[in-house]
Amino acid sequence: LVFSIYFFTHPTHAIVNNNIIVKIDKKLITSYDIKNKIITNLFLTKREINQKNINQLKRKSLEELIQIKIKEIELEKFNIKKDDLKINAYLNSISNKDIMGFKNMFVQNNLDYQRFINEIDTKIRWRELIYKIFSKKIEINLDDIDLEIQNLIQTNKNLVEYNLSELEILSTNKNLDVQKITQIKNEIELNGFEDSVVKYSISSTANNKGNLGWINSNSLNNDLIFTLKNLKEGEVSDPIQKQDRIVFFKLNKTRNSSLKESDIDSLRLKLIDQKKNELFKLYSNSYLSQLRNSTYIEYLK
Repeated sequence: LVFSIYFFTHPTHAIVNNNIIVKIDKKLITSYDIKNKIITNLFLTKREINQKNINQLKRKSLEELIQIKIKEIELEKFNIKKDDLKINAYLNSISNKDIMGFKNMFVQNNLDYQRFINEIDTKIRWRELIYKIFSKKIEINLDDIDLEIQNLIQTNKNLVEYNLSELEILSTNKNLDVQKITQIKNEIELNGFEDSVVKYSISSTANNKGNLGWINSNSLNNDLIFTLKNLKEGEVSDPIQKQDRIVFFKLNKTRNSSLKESDIDSLRLKLIDQKKNELFKLYSNSYLSQLRNSTYIEYLK
């Protein structure tokens, strides 16, 4: 899917014929939707709005919109209401608690603020849906968490924490995956990991340039720990296959910390959150993949 966006006097004032690009059941994605999504992504990631950056984000923005439409279709089957408190909490977190100023920046850049709010609403309600469907599977066994912590205390073992970033893409077929992986590796080599995340990653962390923050090694699987142990700070892992996704990890920093009695409550909460988030992502991606395979998607341009 390749279409052109031409500019008139200012990059955000694009002249675009509002053609239908994709049909997803009864929902439509238009050229205007994609243009608005691209410029919004550039705006949120503080990248320059120019033709080169726009071209780089076309495919990724289209994929994000397809996922949103599939989620919207599924959410229509359930009575999950809009949660204004959660939407405002998210807006506060990305706007330094200046929602009105954030909204005004959308207006000044001719961006559709309401579409952005609708996307946030869809993501929040989707999260509620996944927890509703998979609640029993996402629950964490607290006894296992406590046993893990007690073992660390008894052995006086140092904790290893990793500051990680991720770049996640869809896995479609082997031949295409090889092409994508080669393309991304070249992009990372040329422009760096963070810019490559903004360009390619379909993960929700893309707006934060893929940063996952500090993660305790005890919440990671052994294969990933082995991979991270063989990386130096600043290096990027080989692609890791996860169901229908391929993920690159960048090791930003590593630190060691001794576990003290005063740290137990904080560590317990961190481990629970990390394990829940991993399970949520696993079931969310799996469910979305199933829906995509059963949804009629027609590309018109």
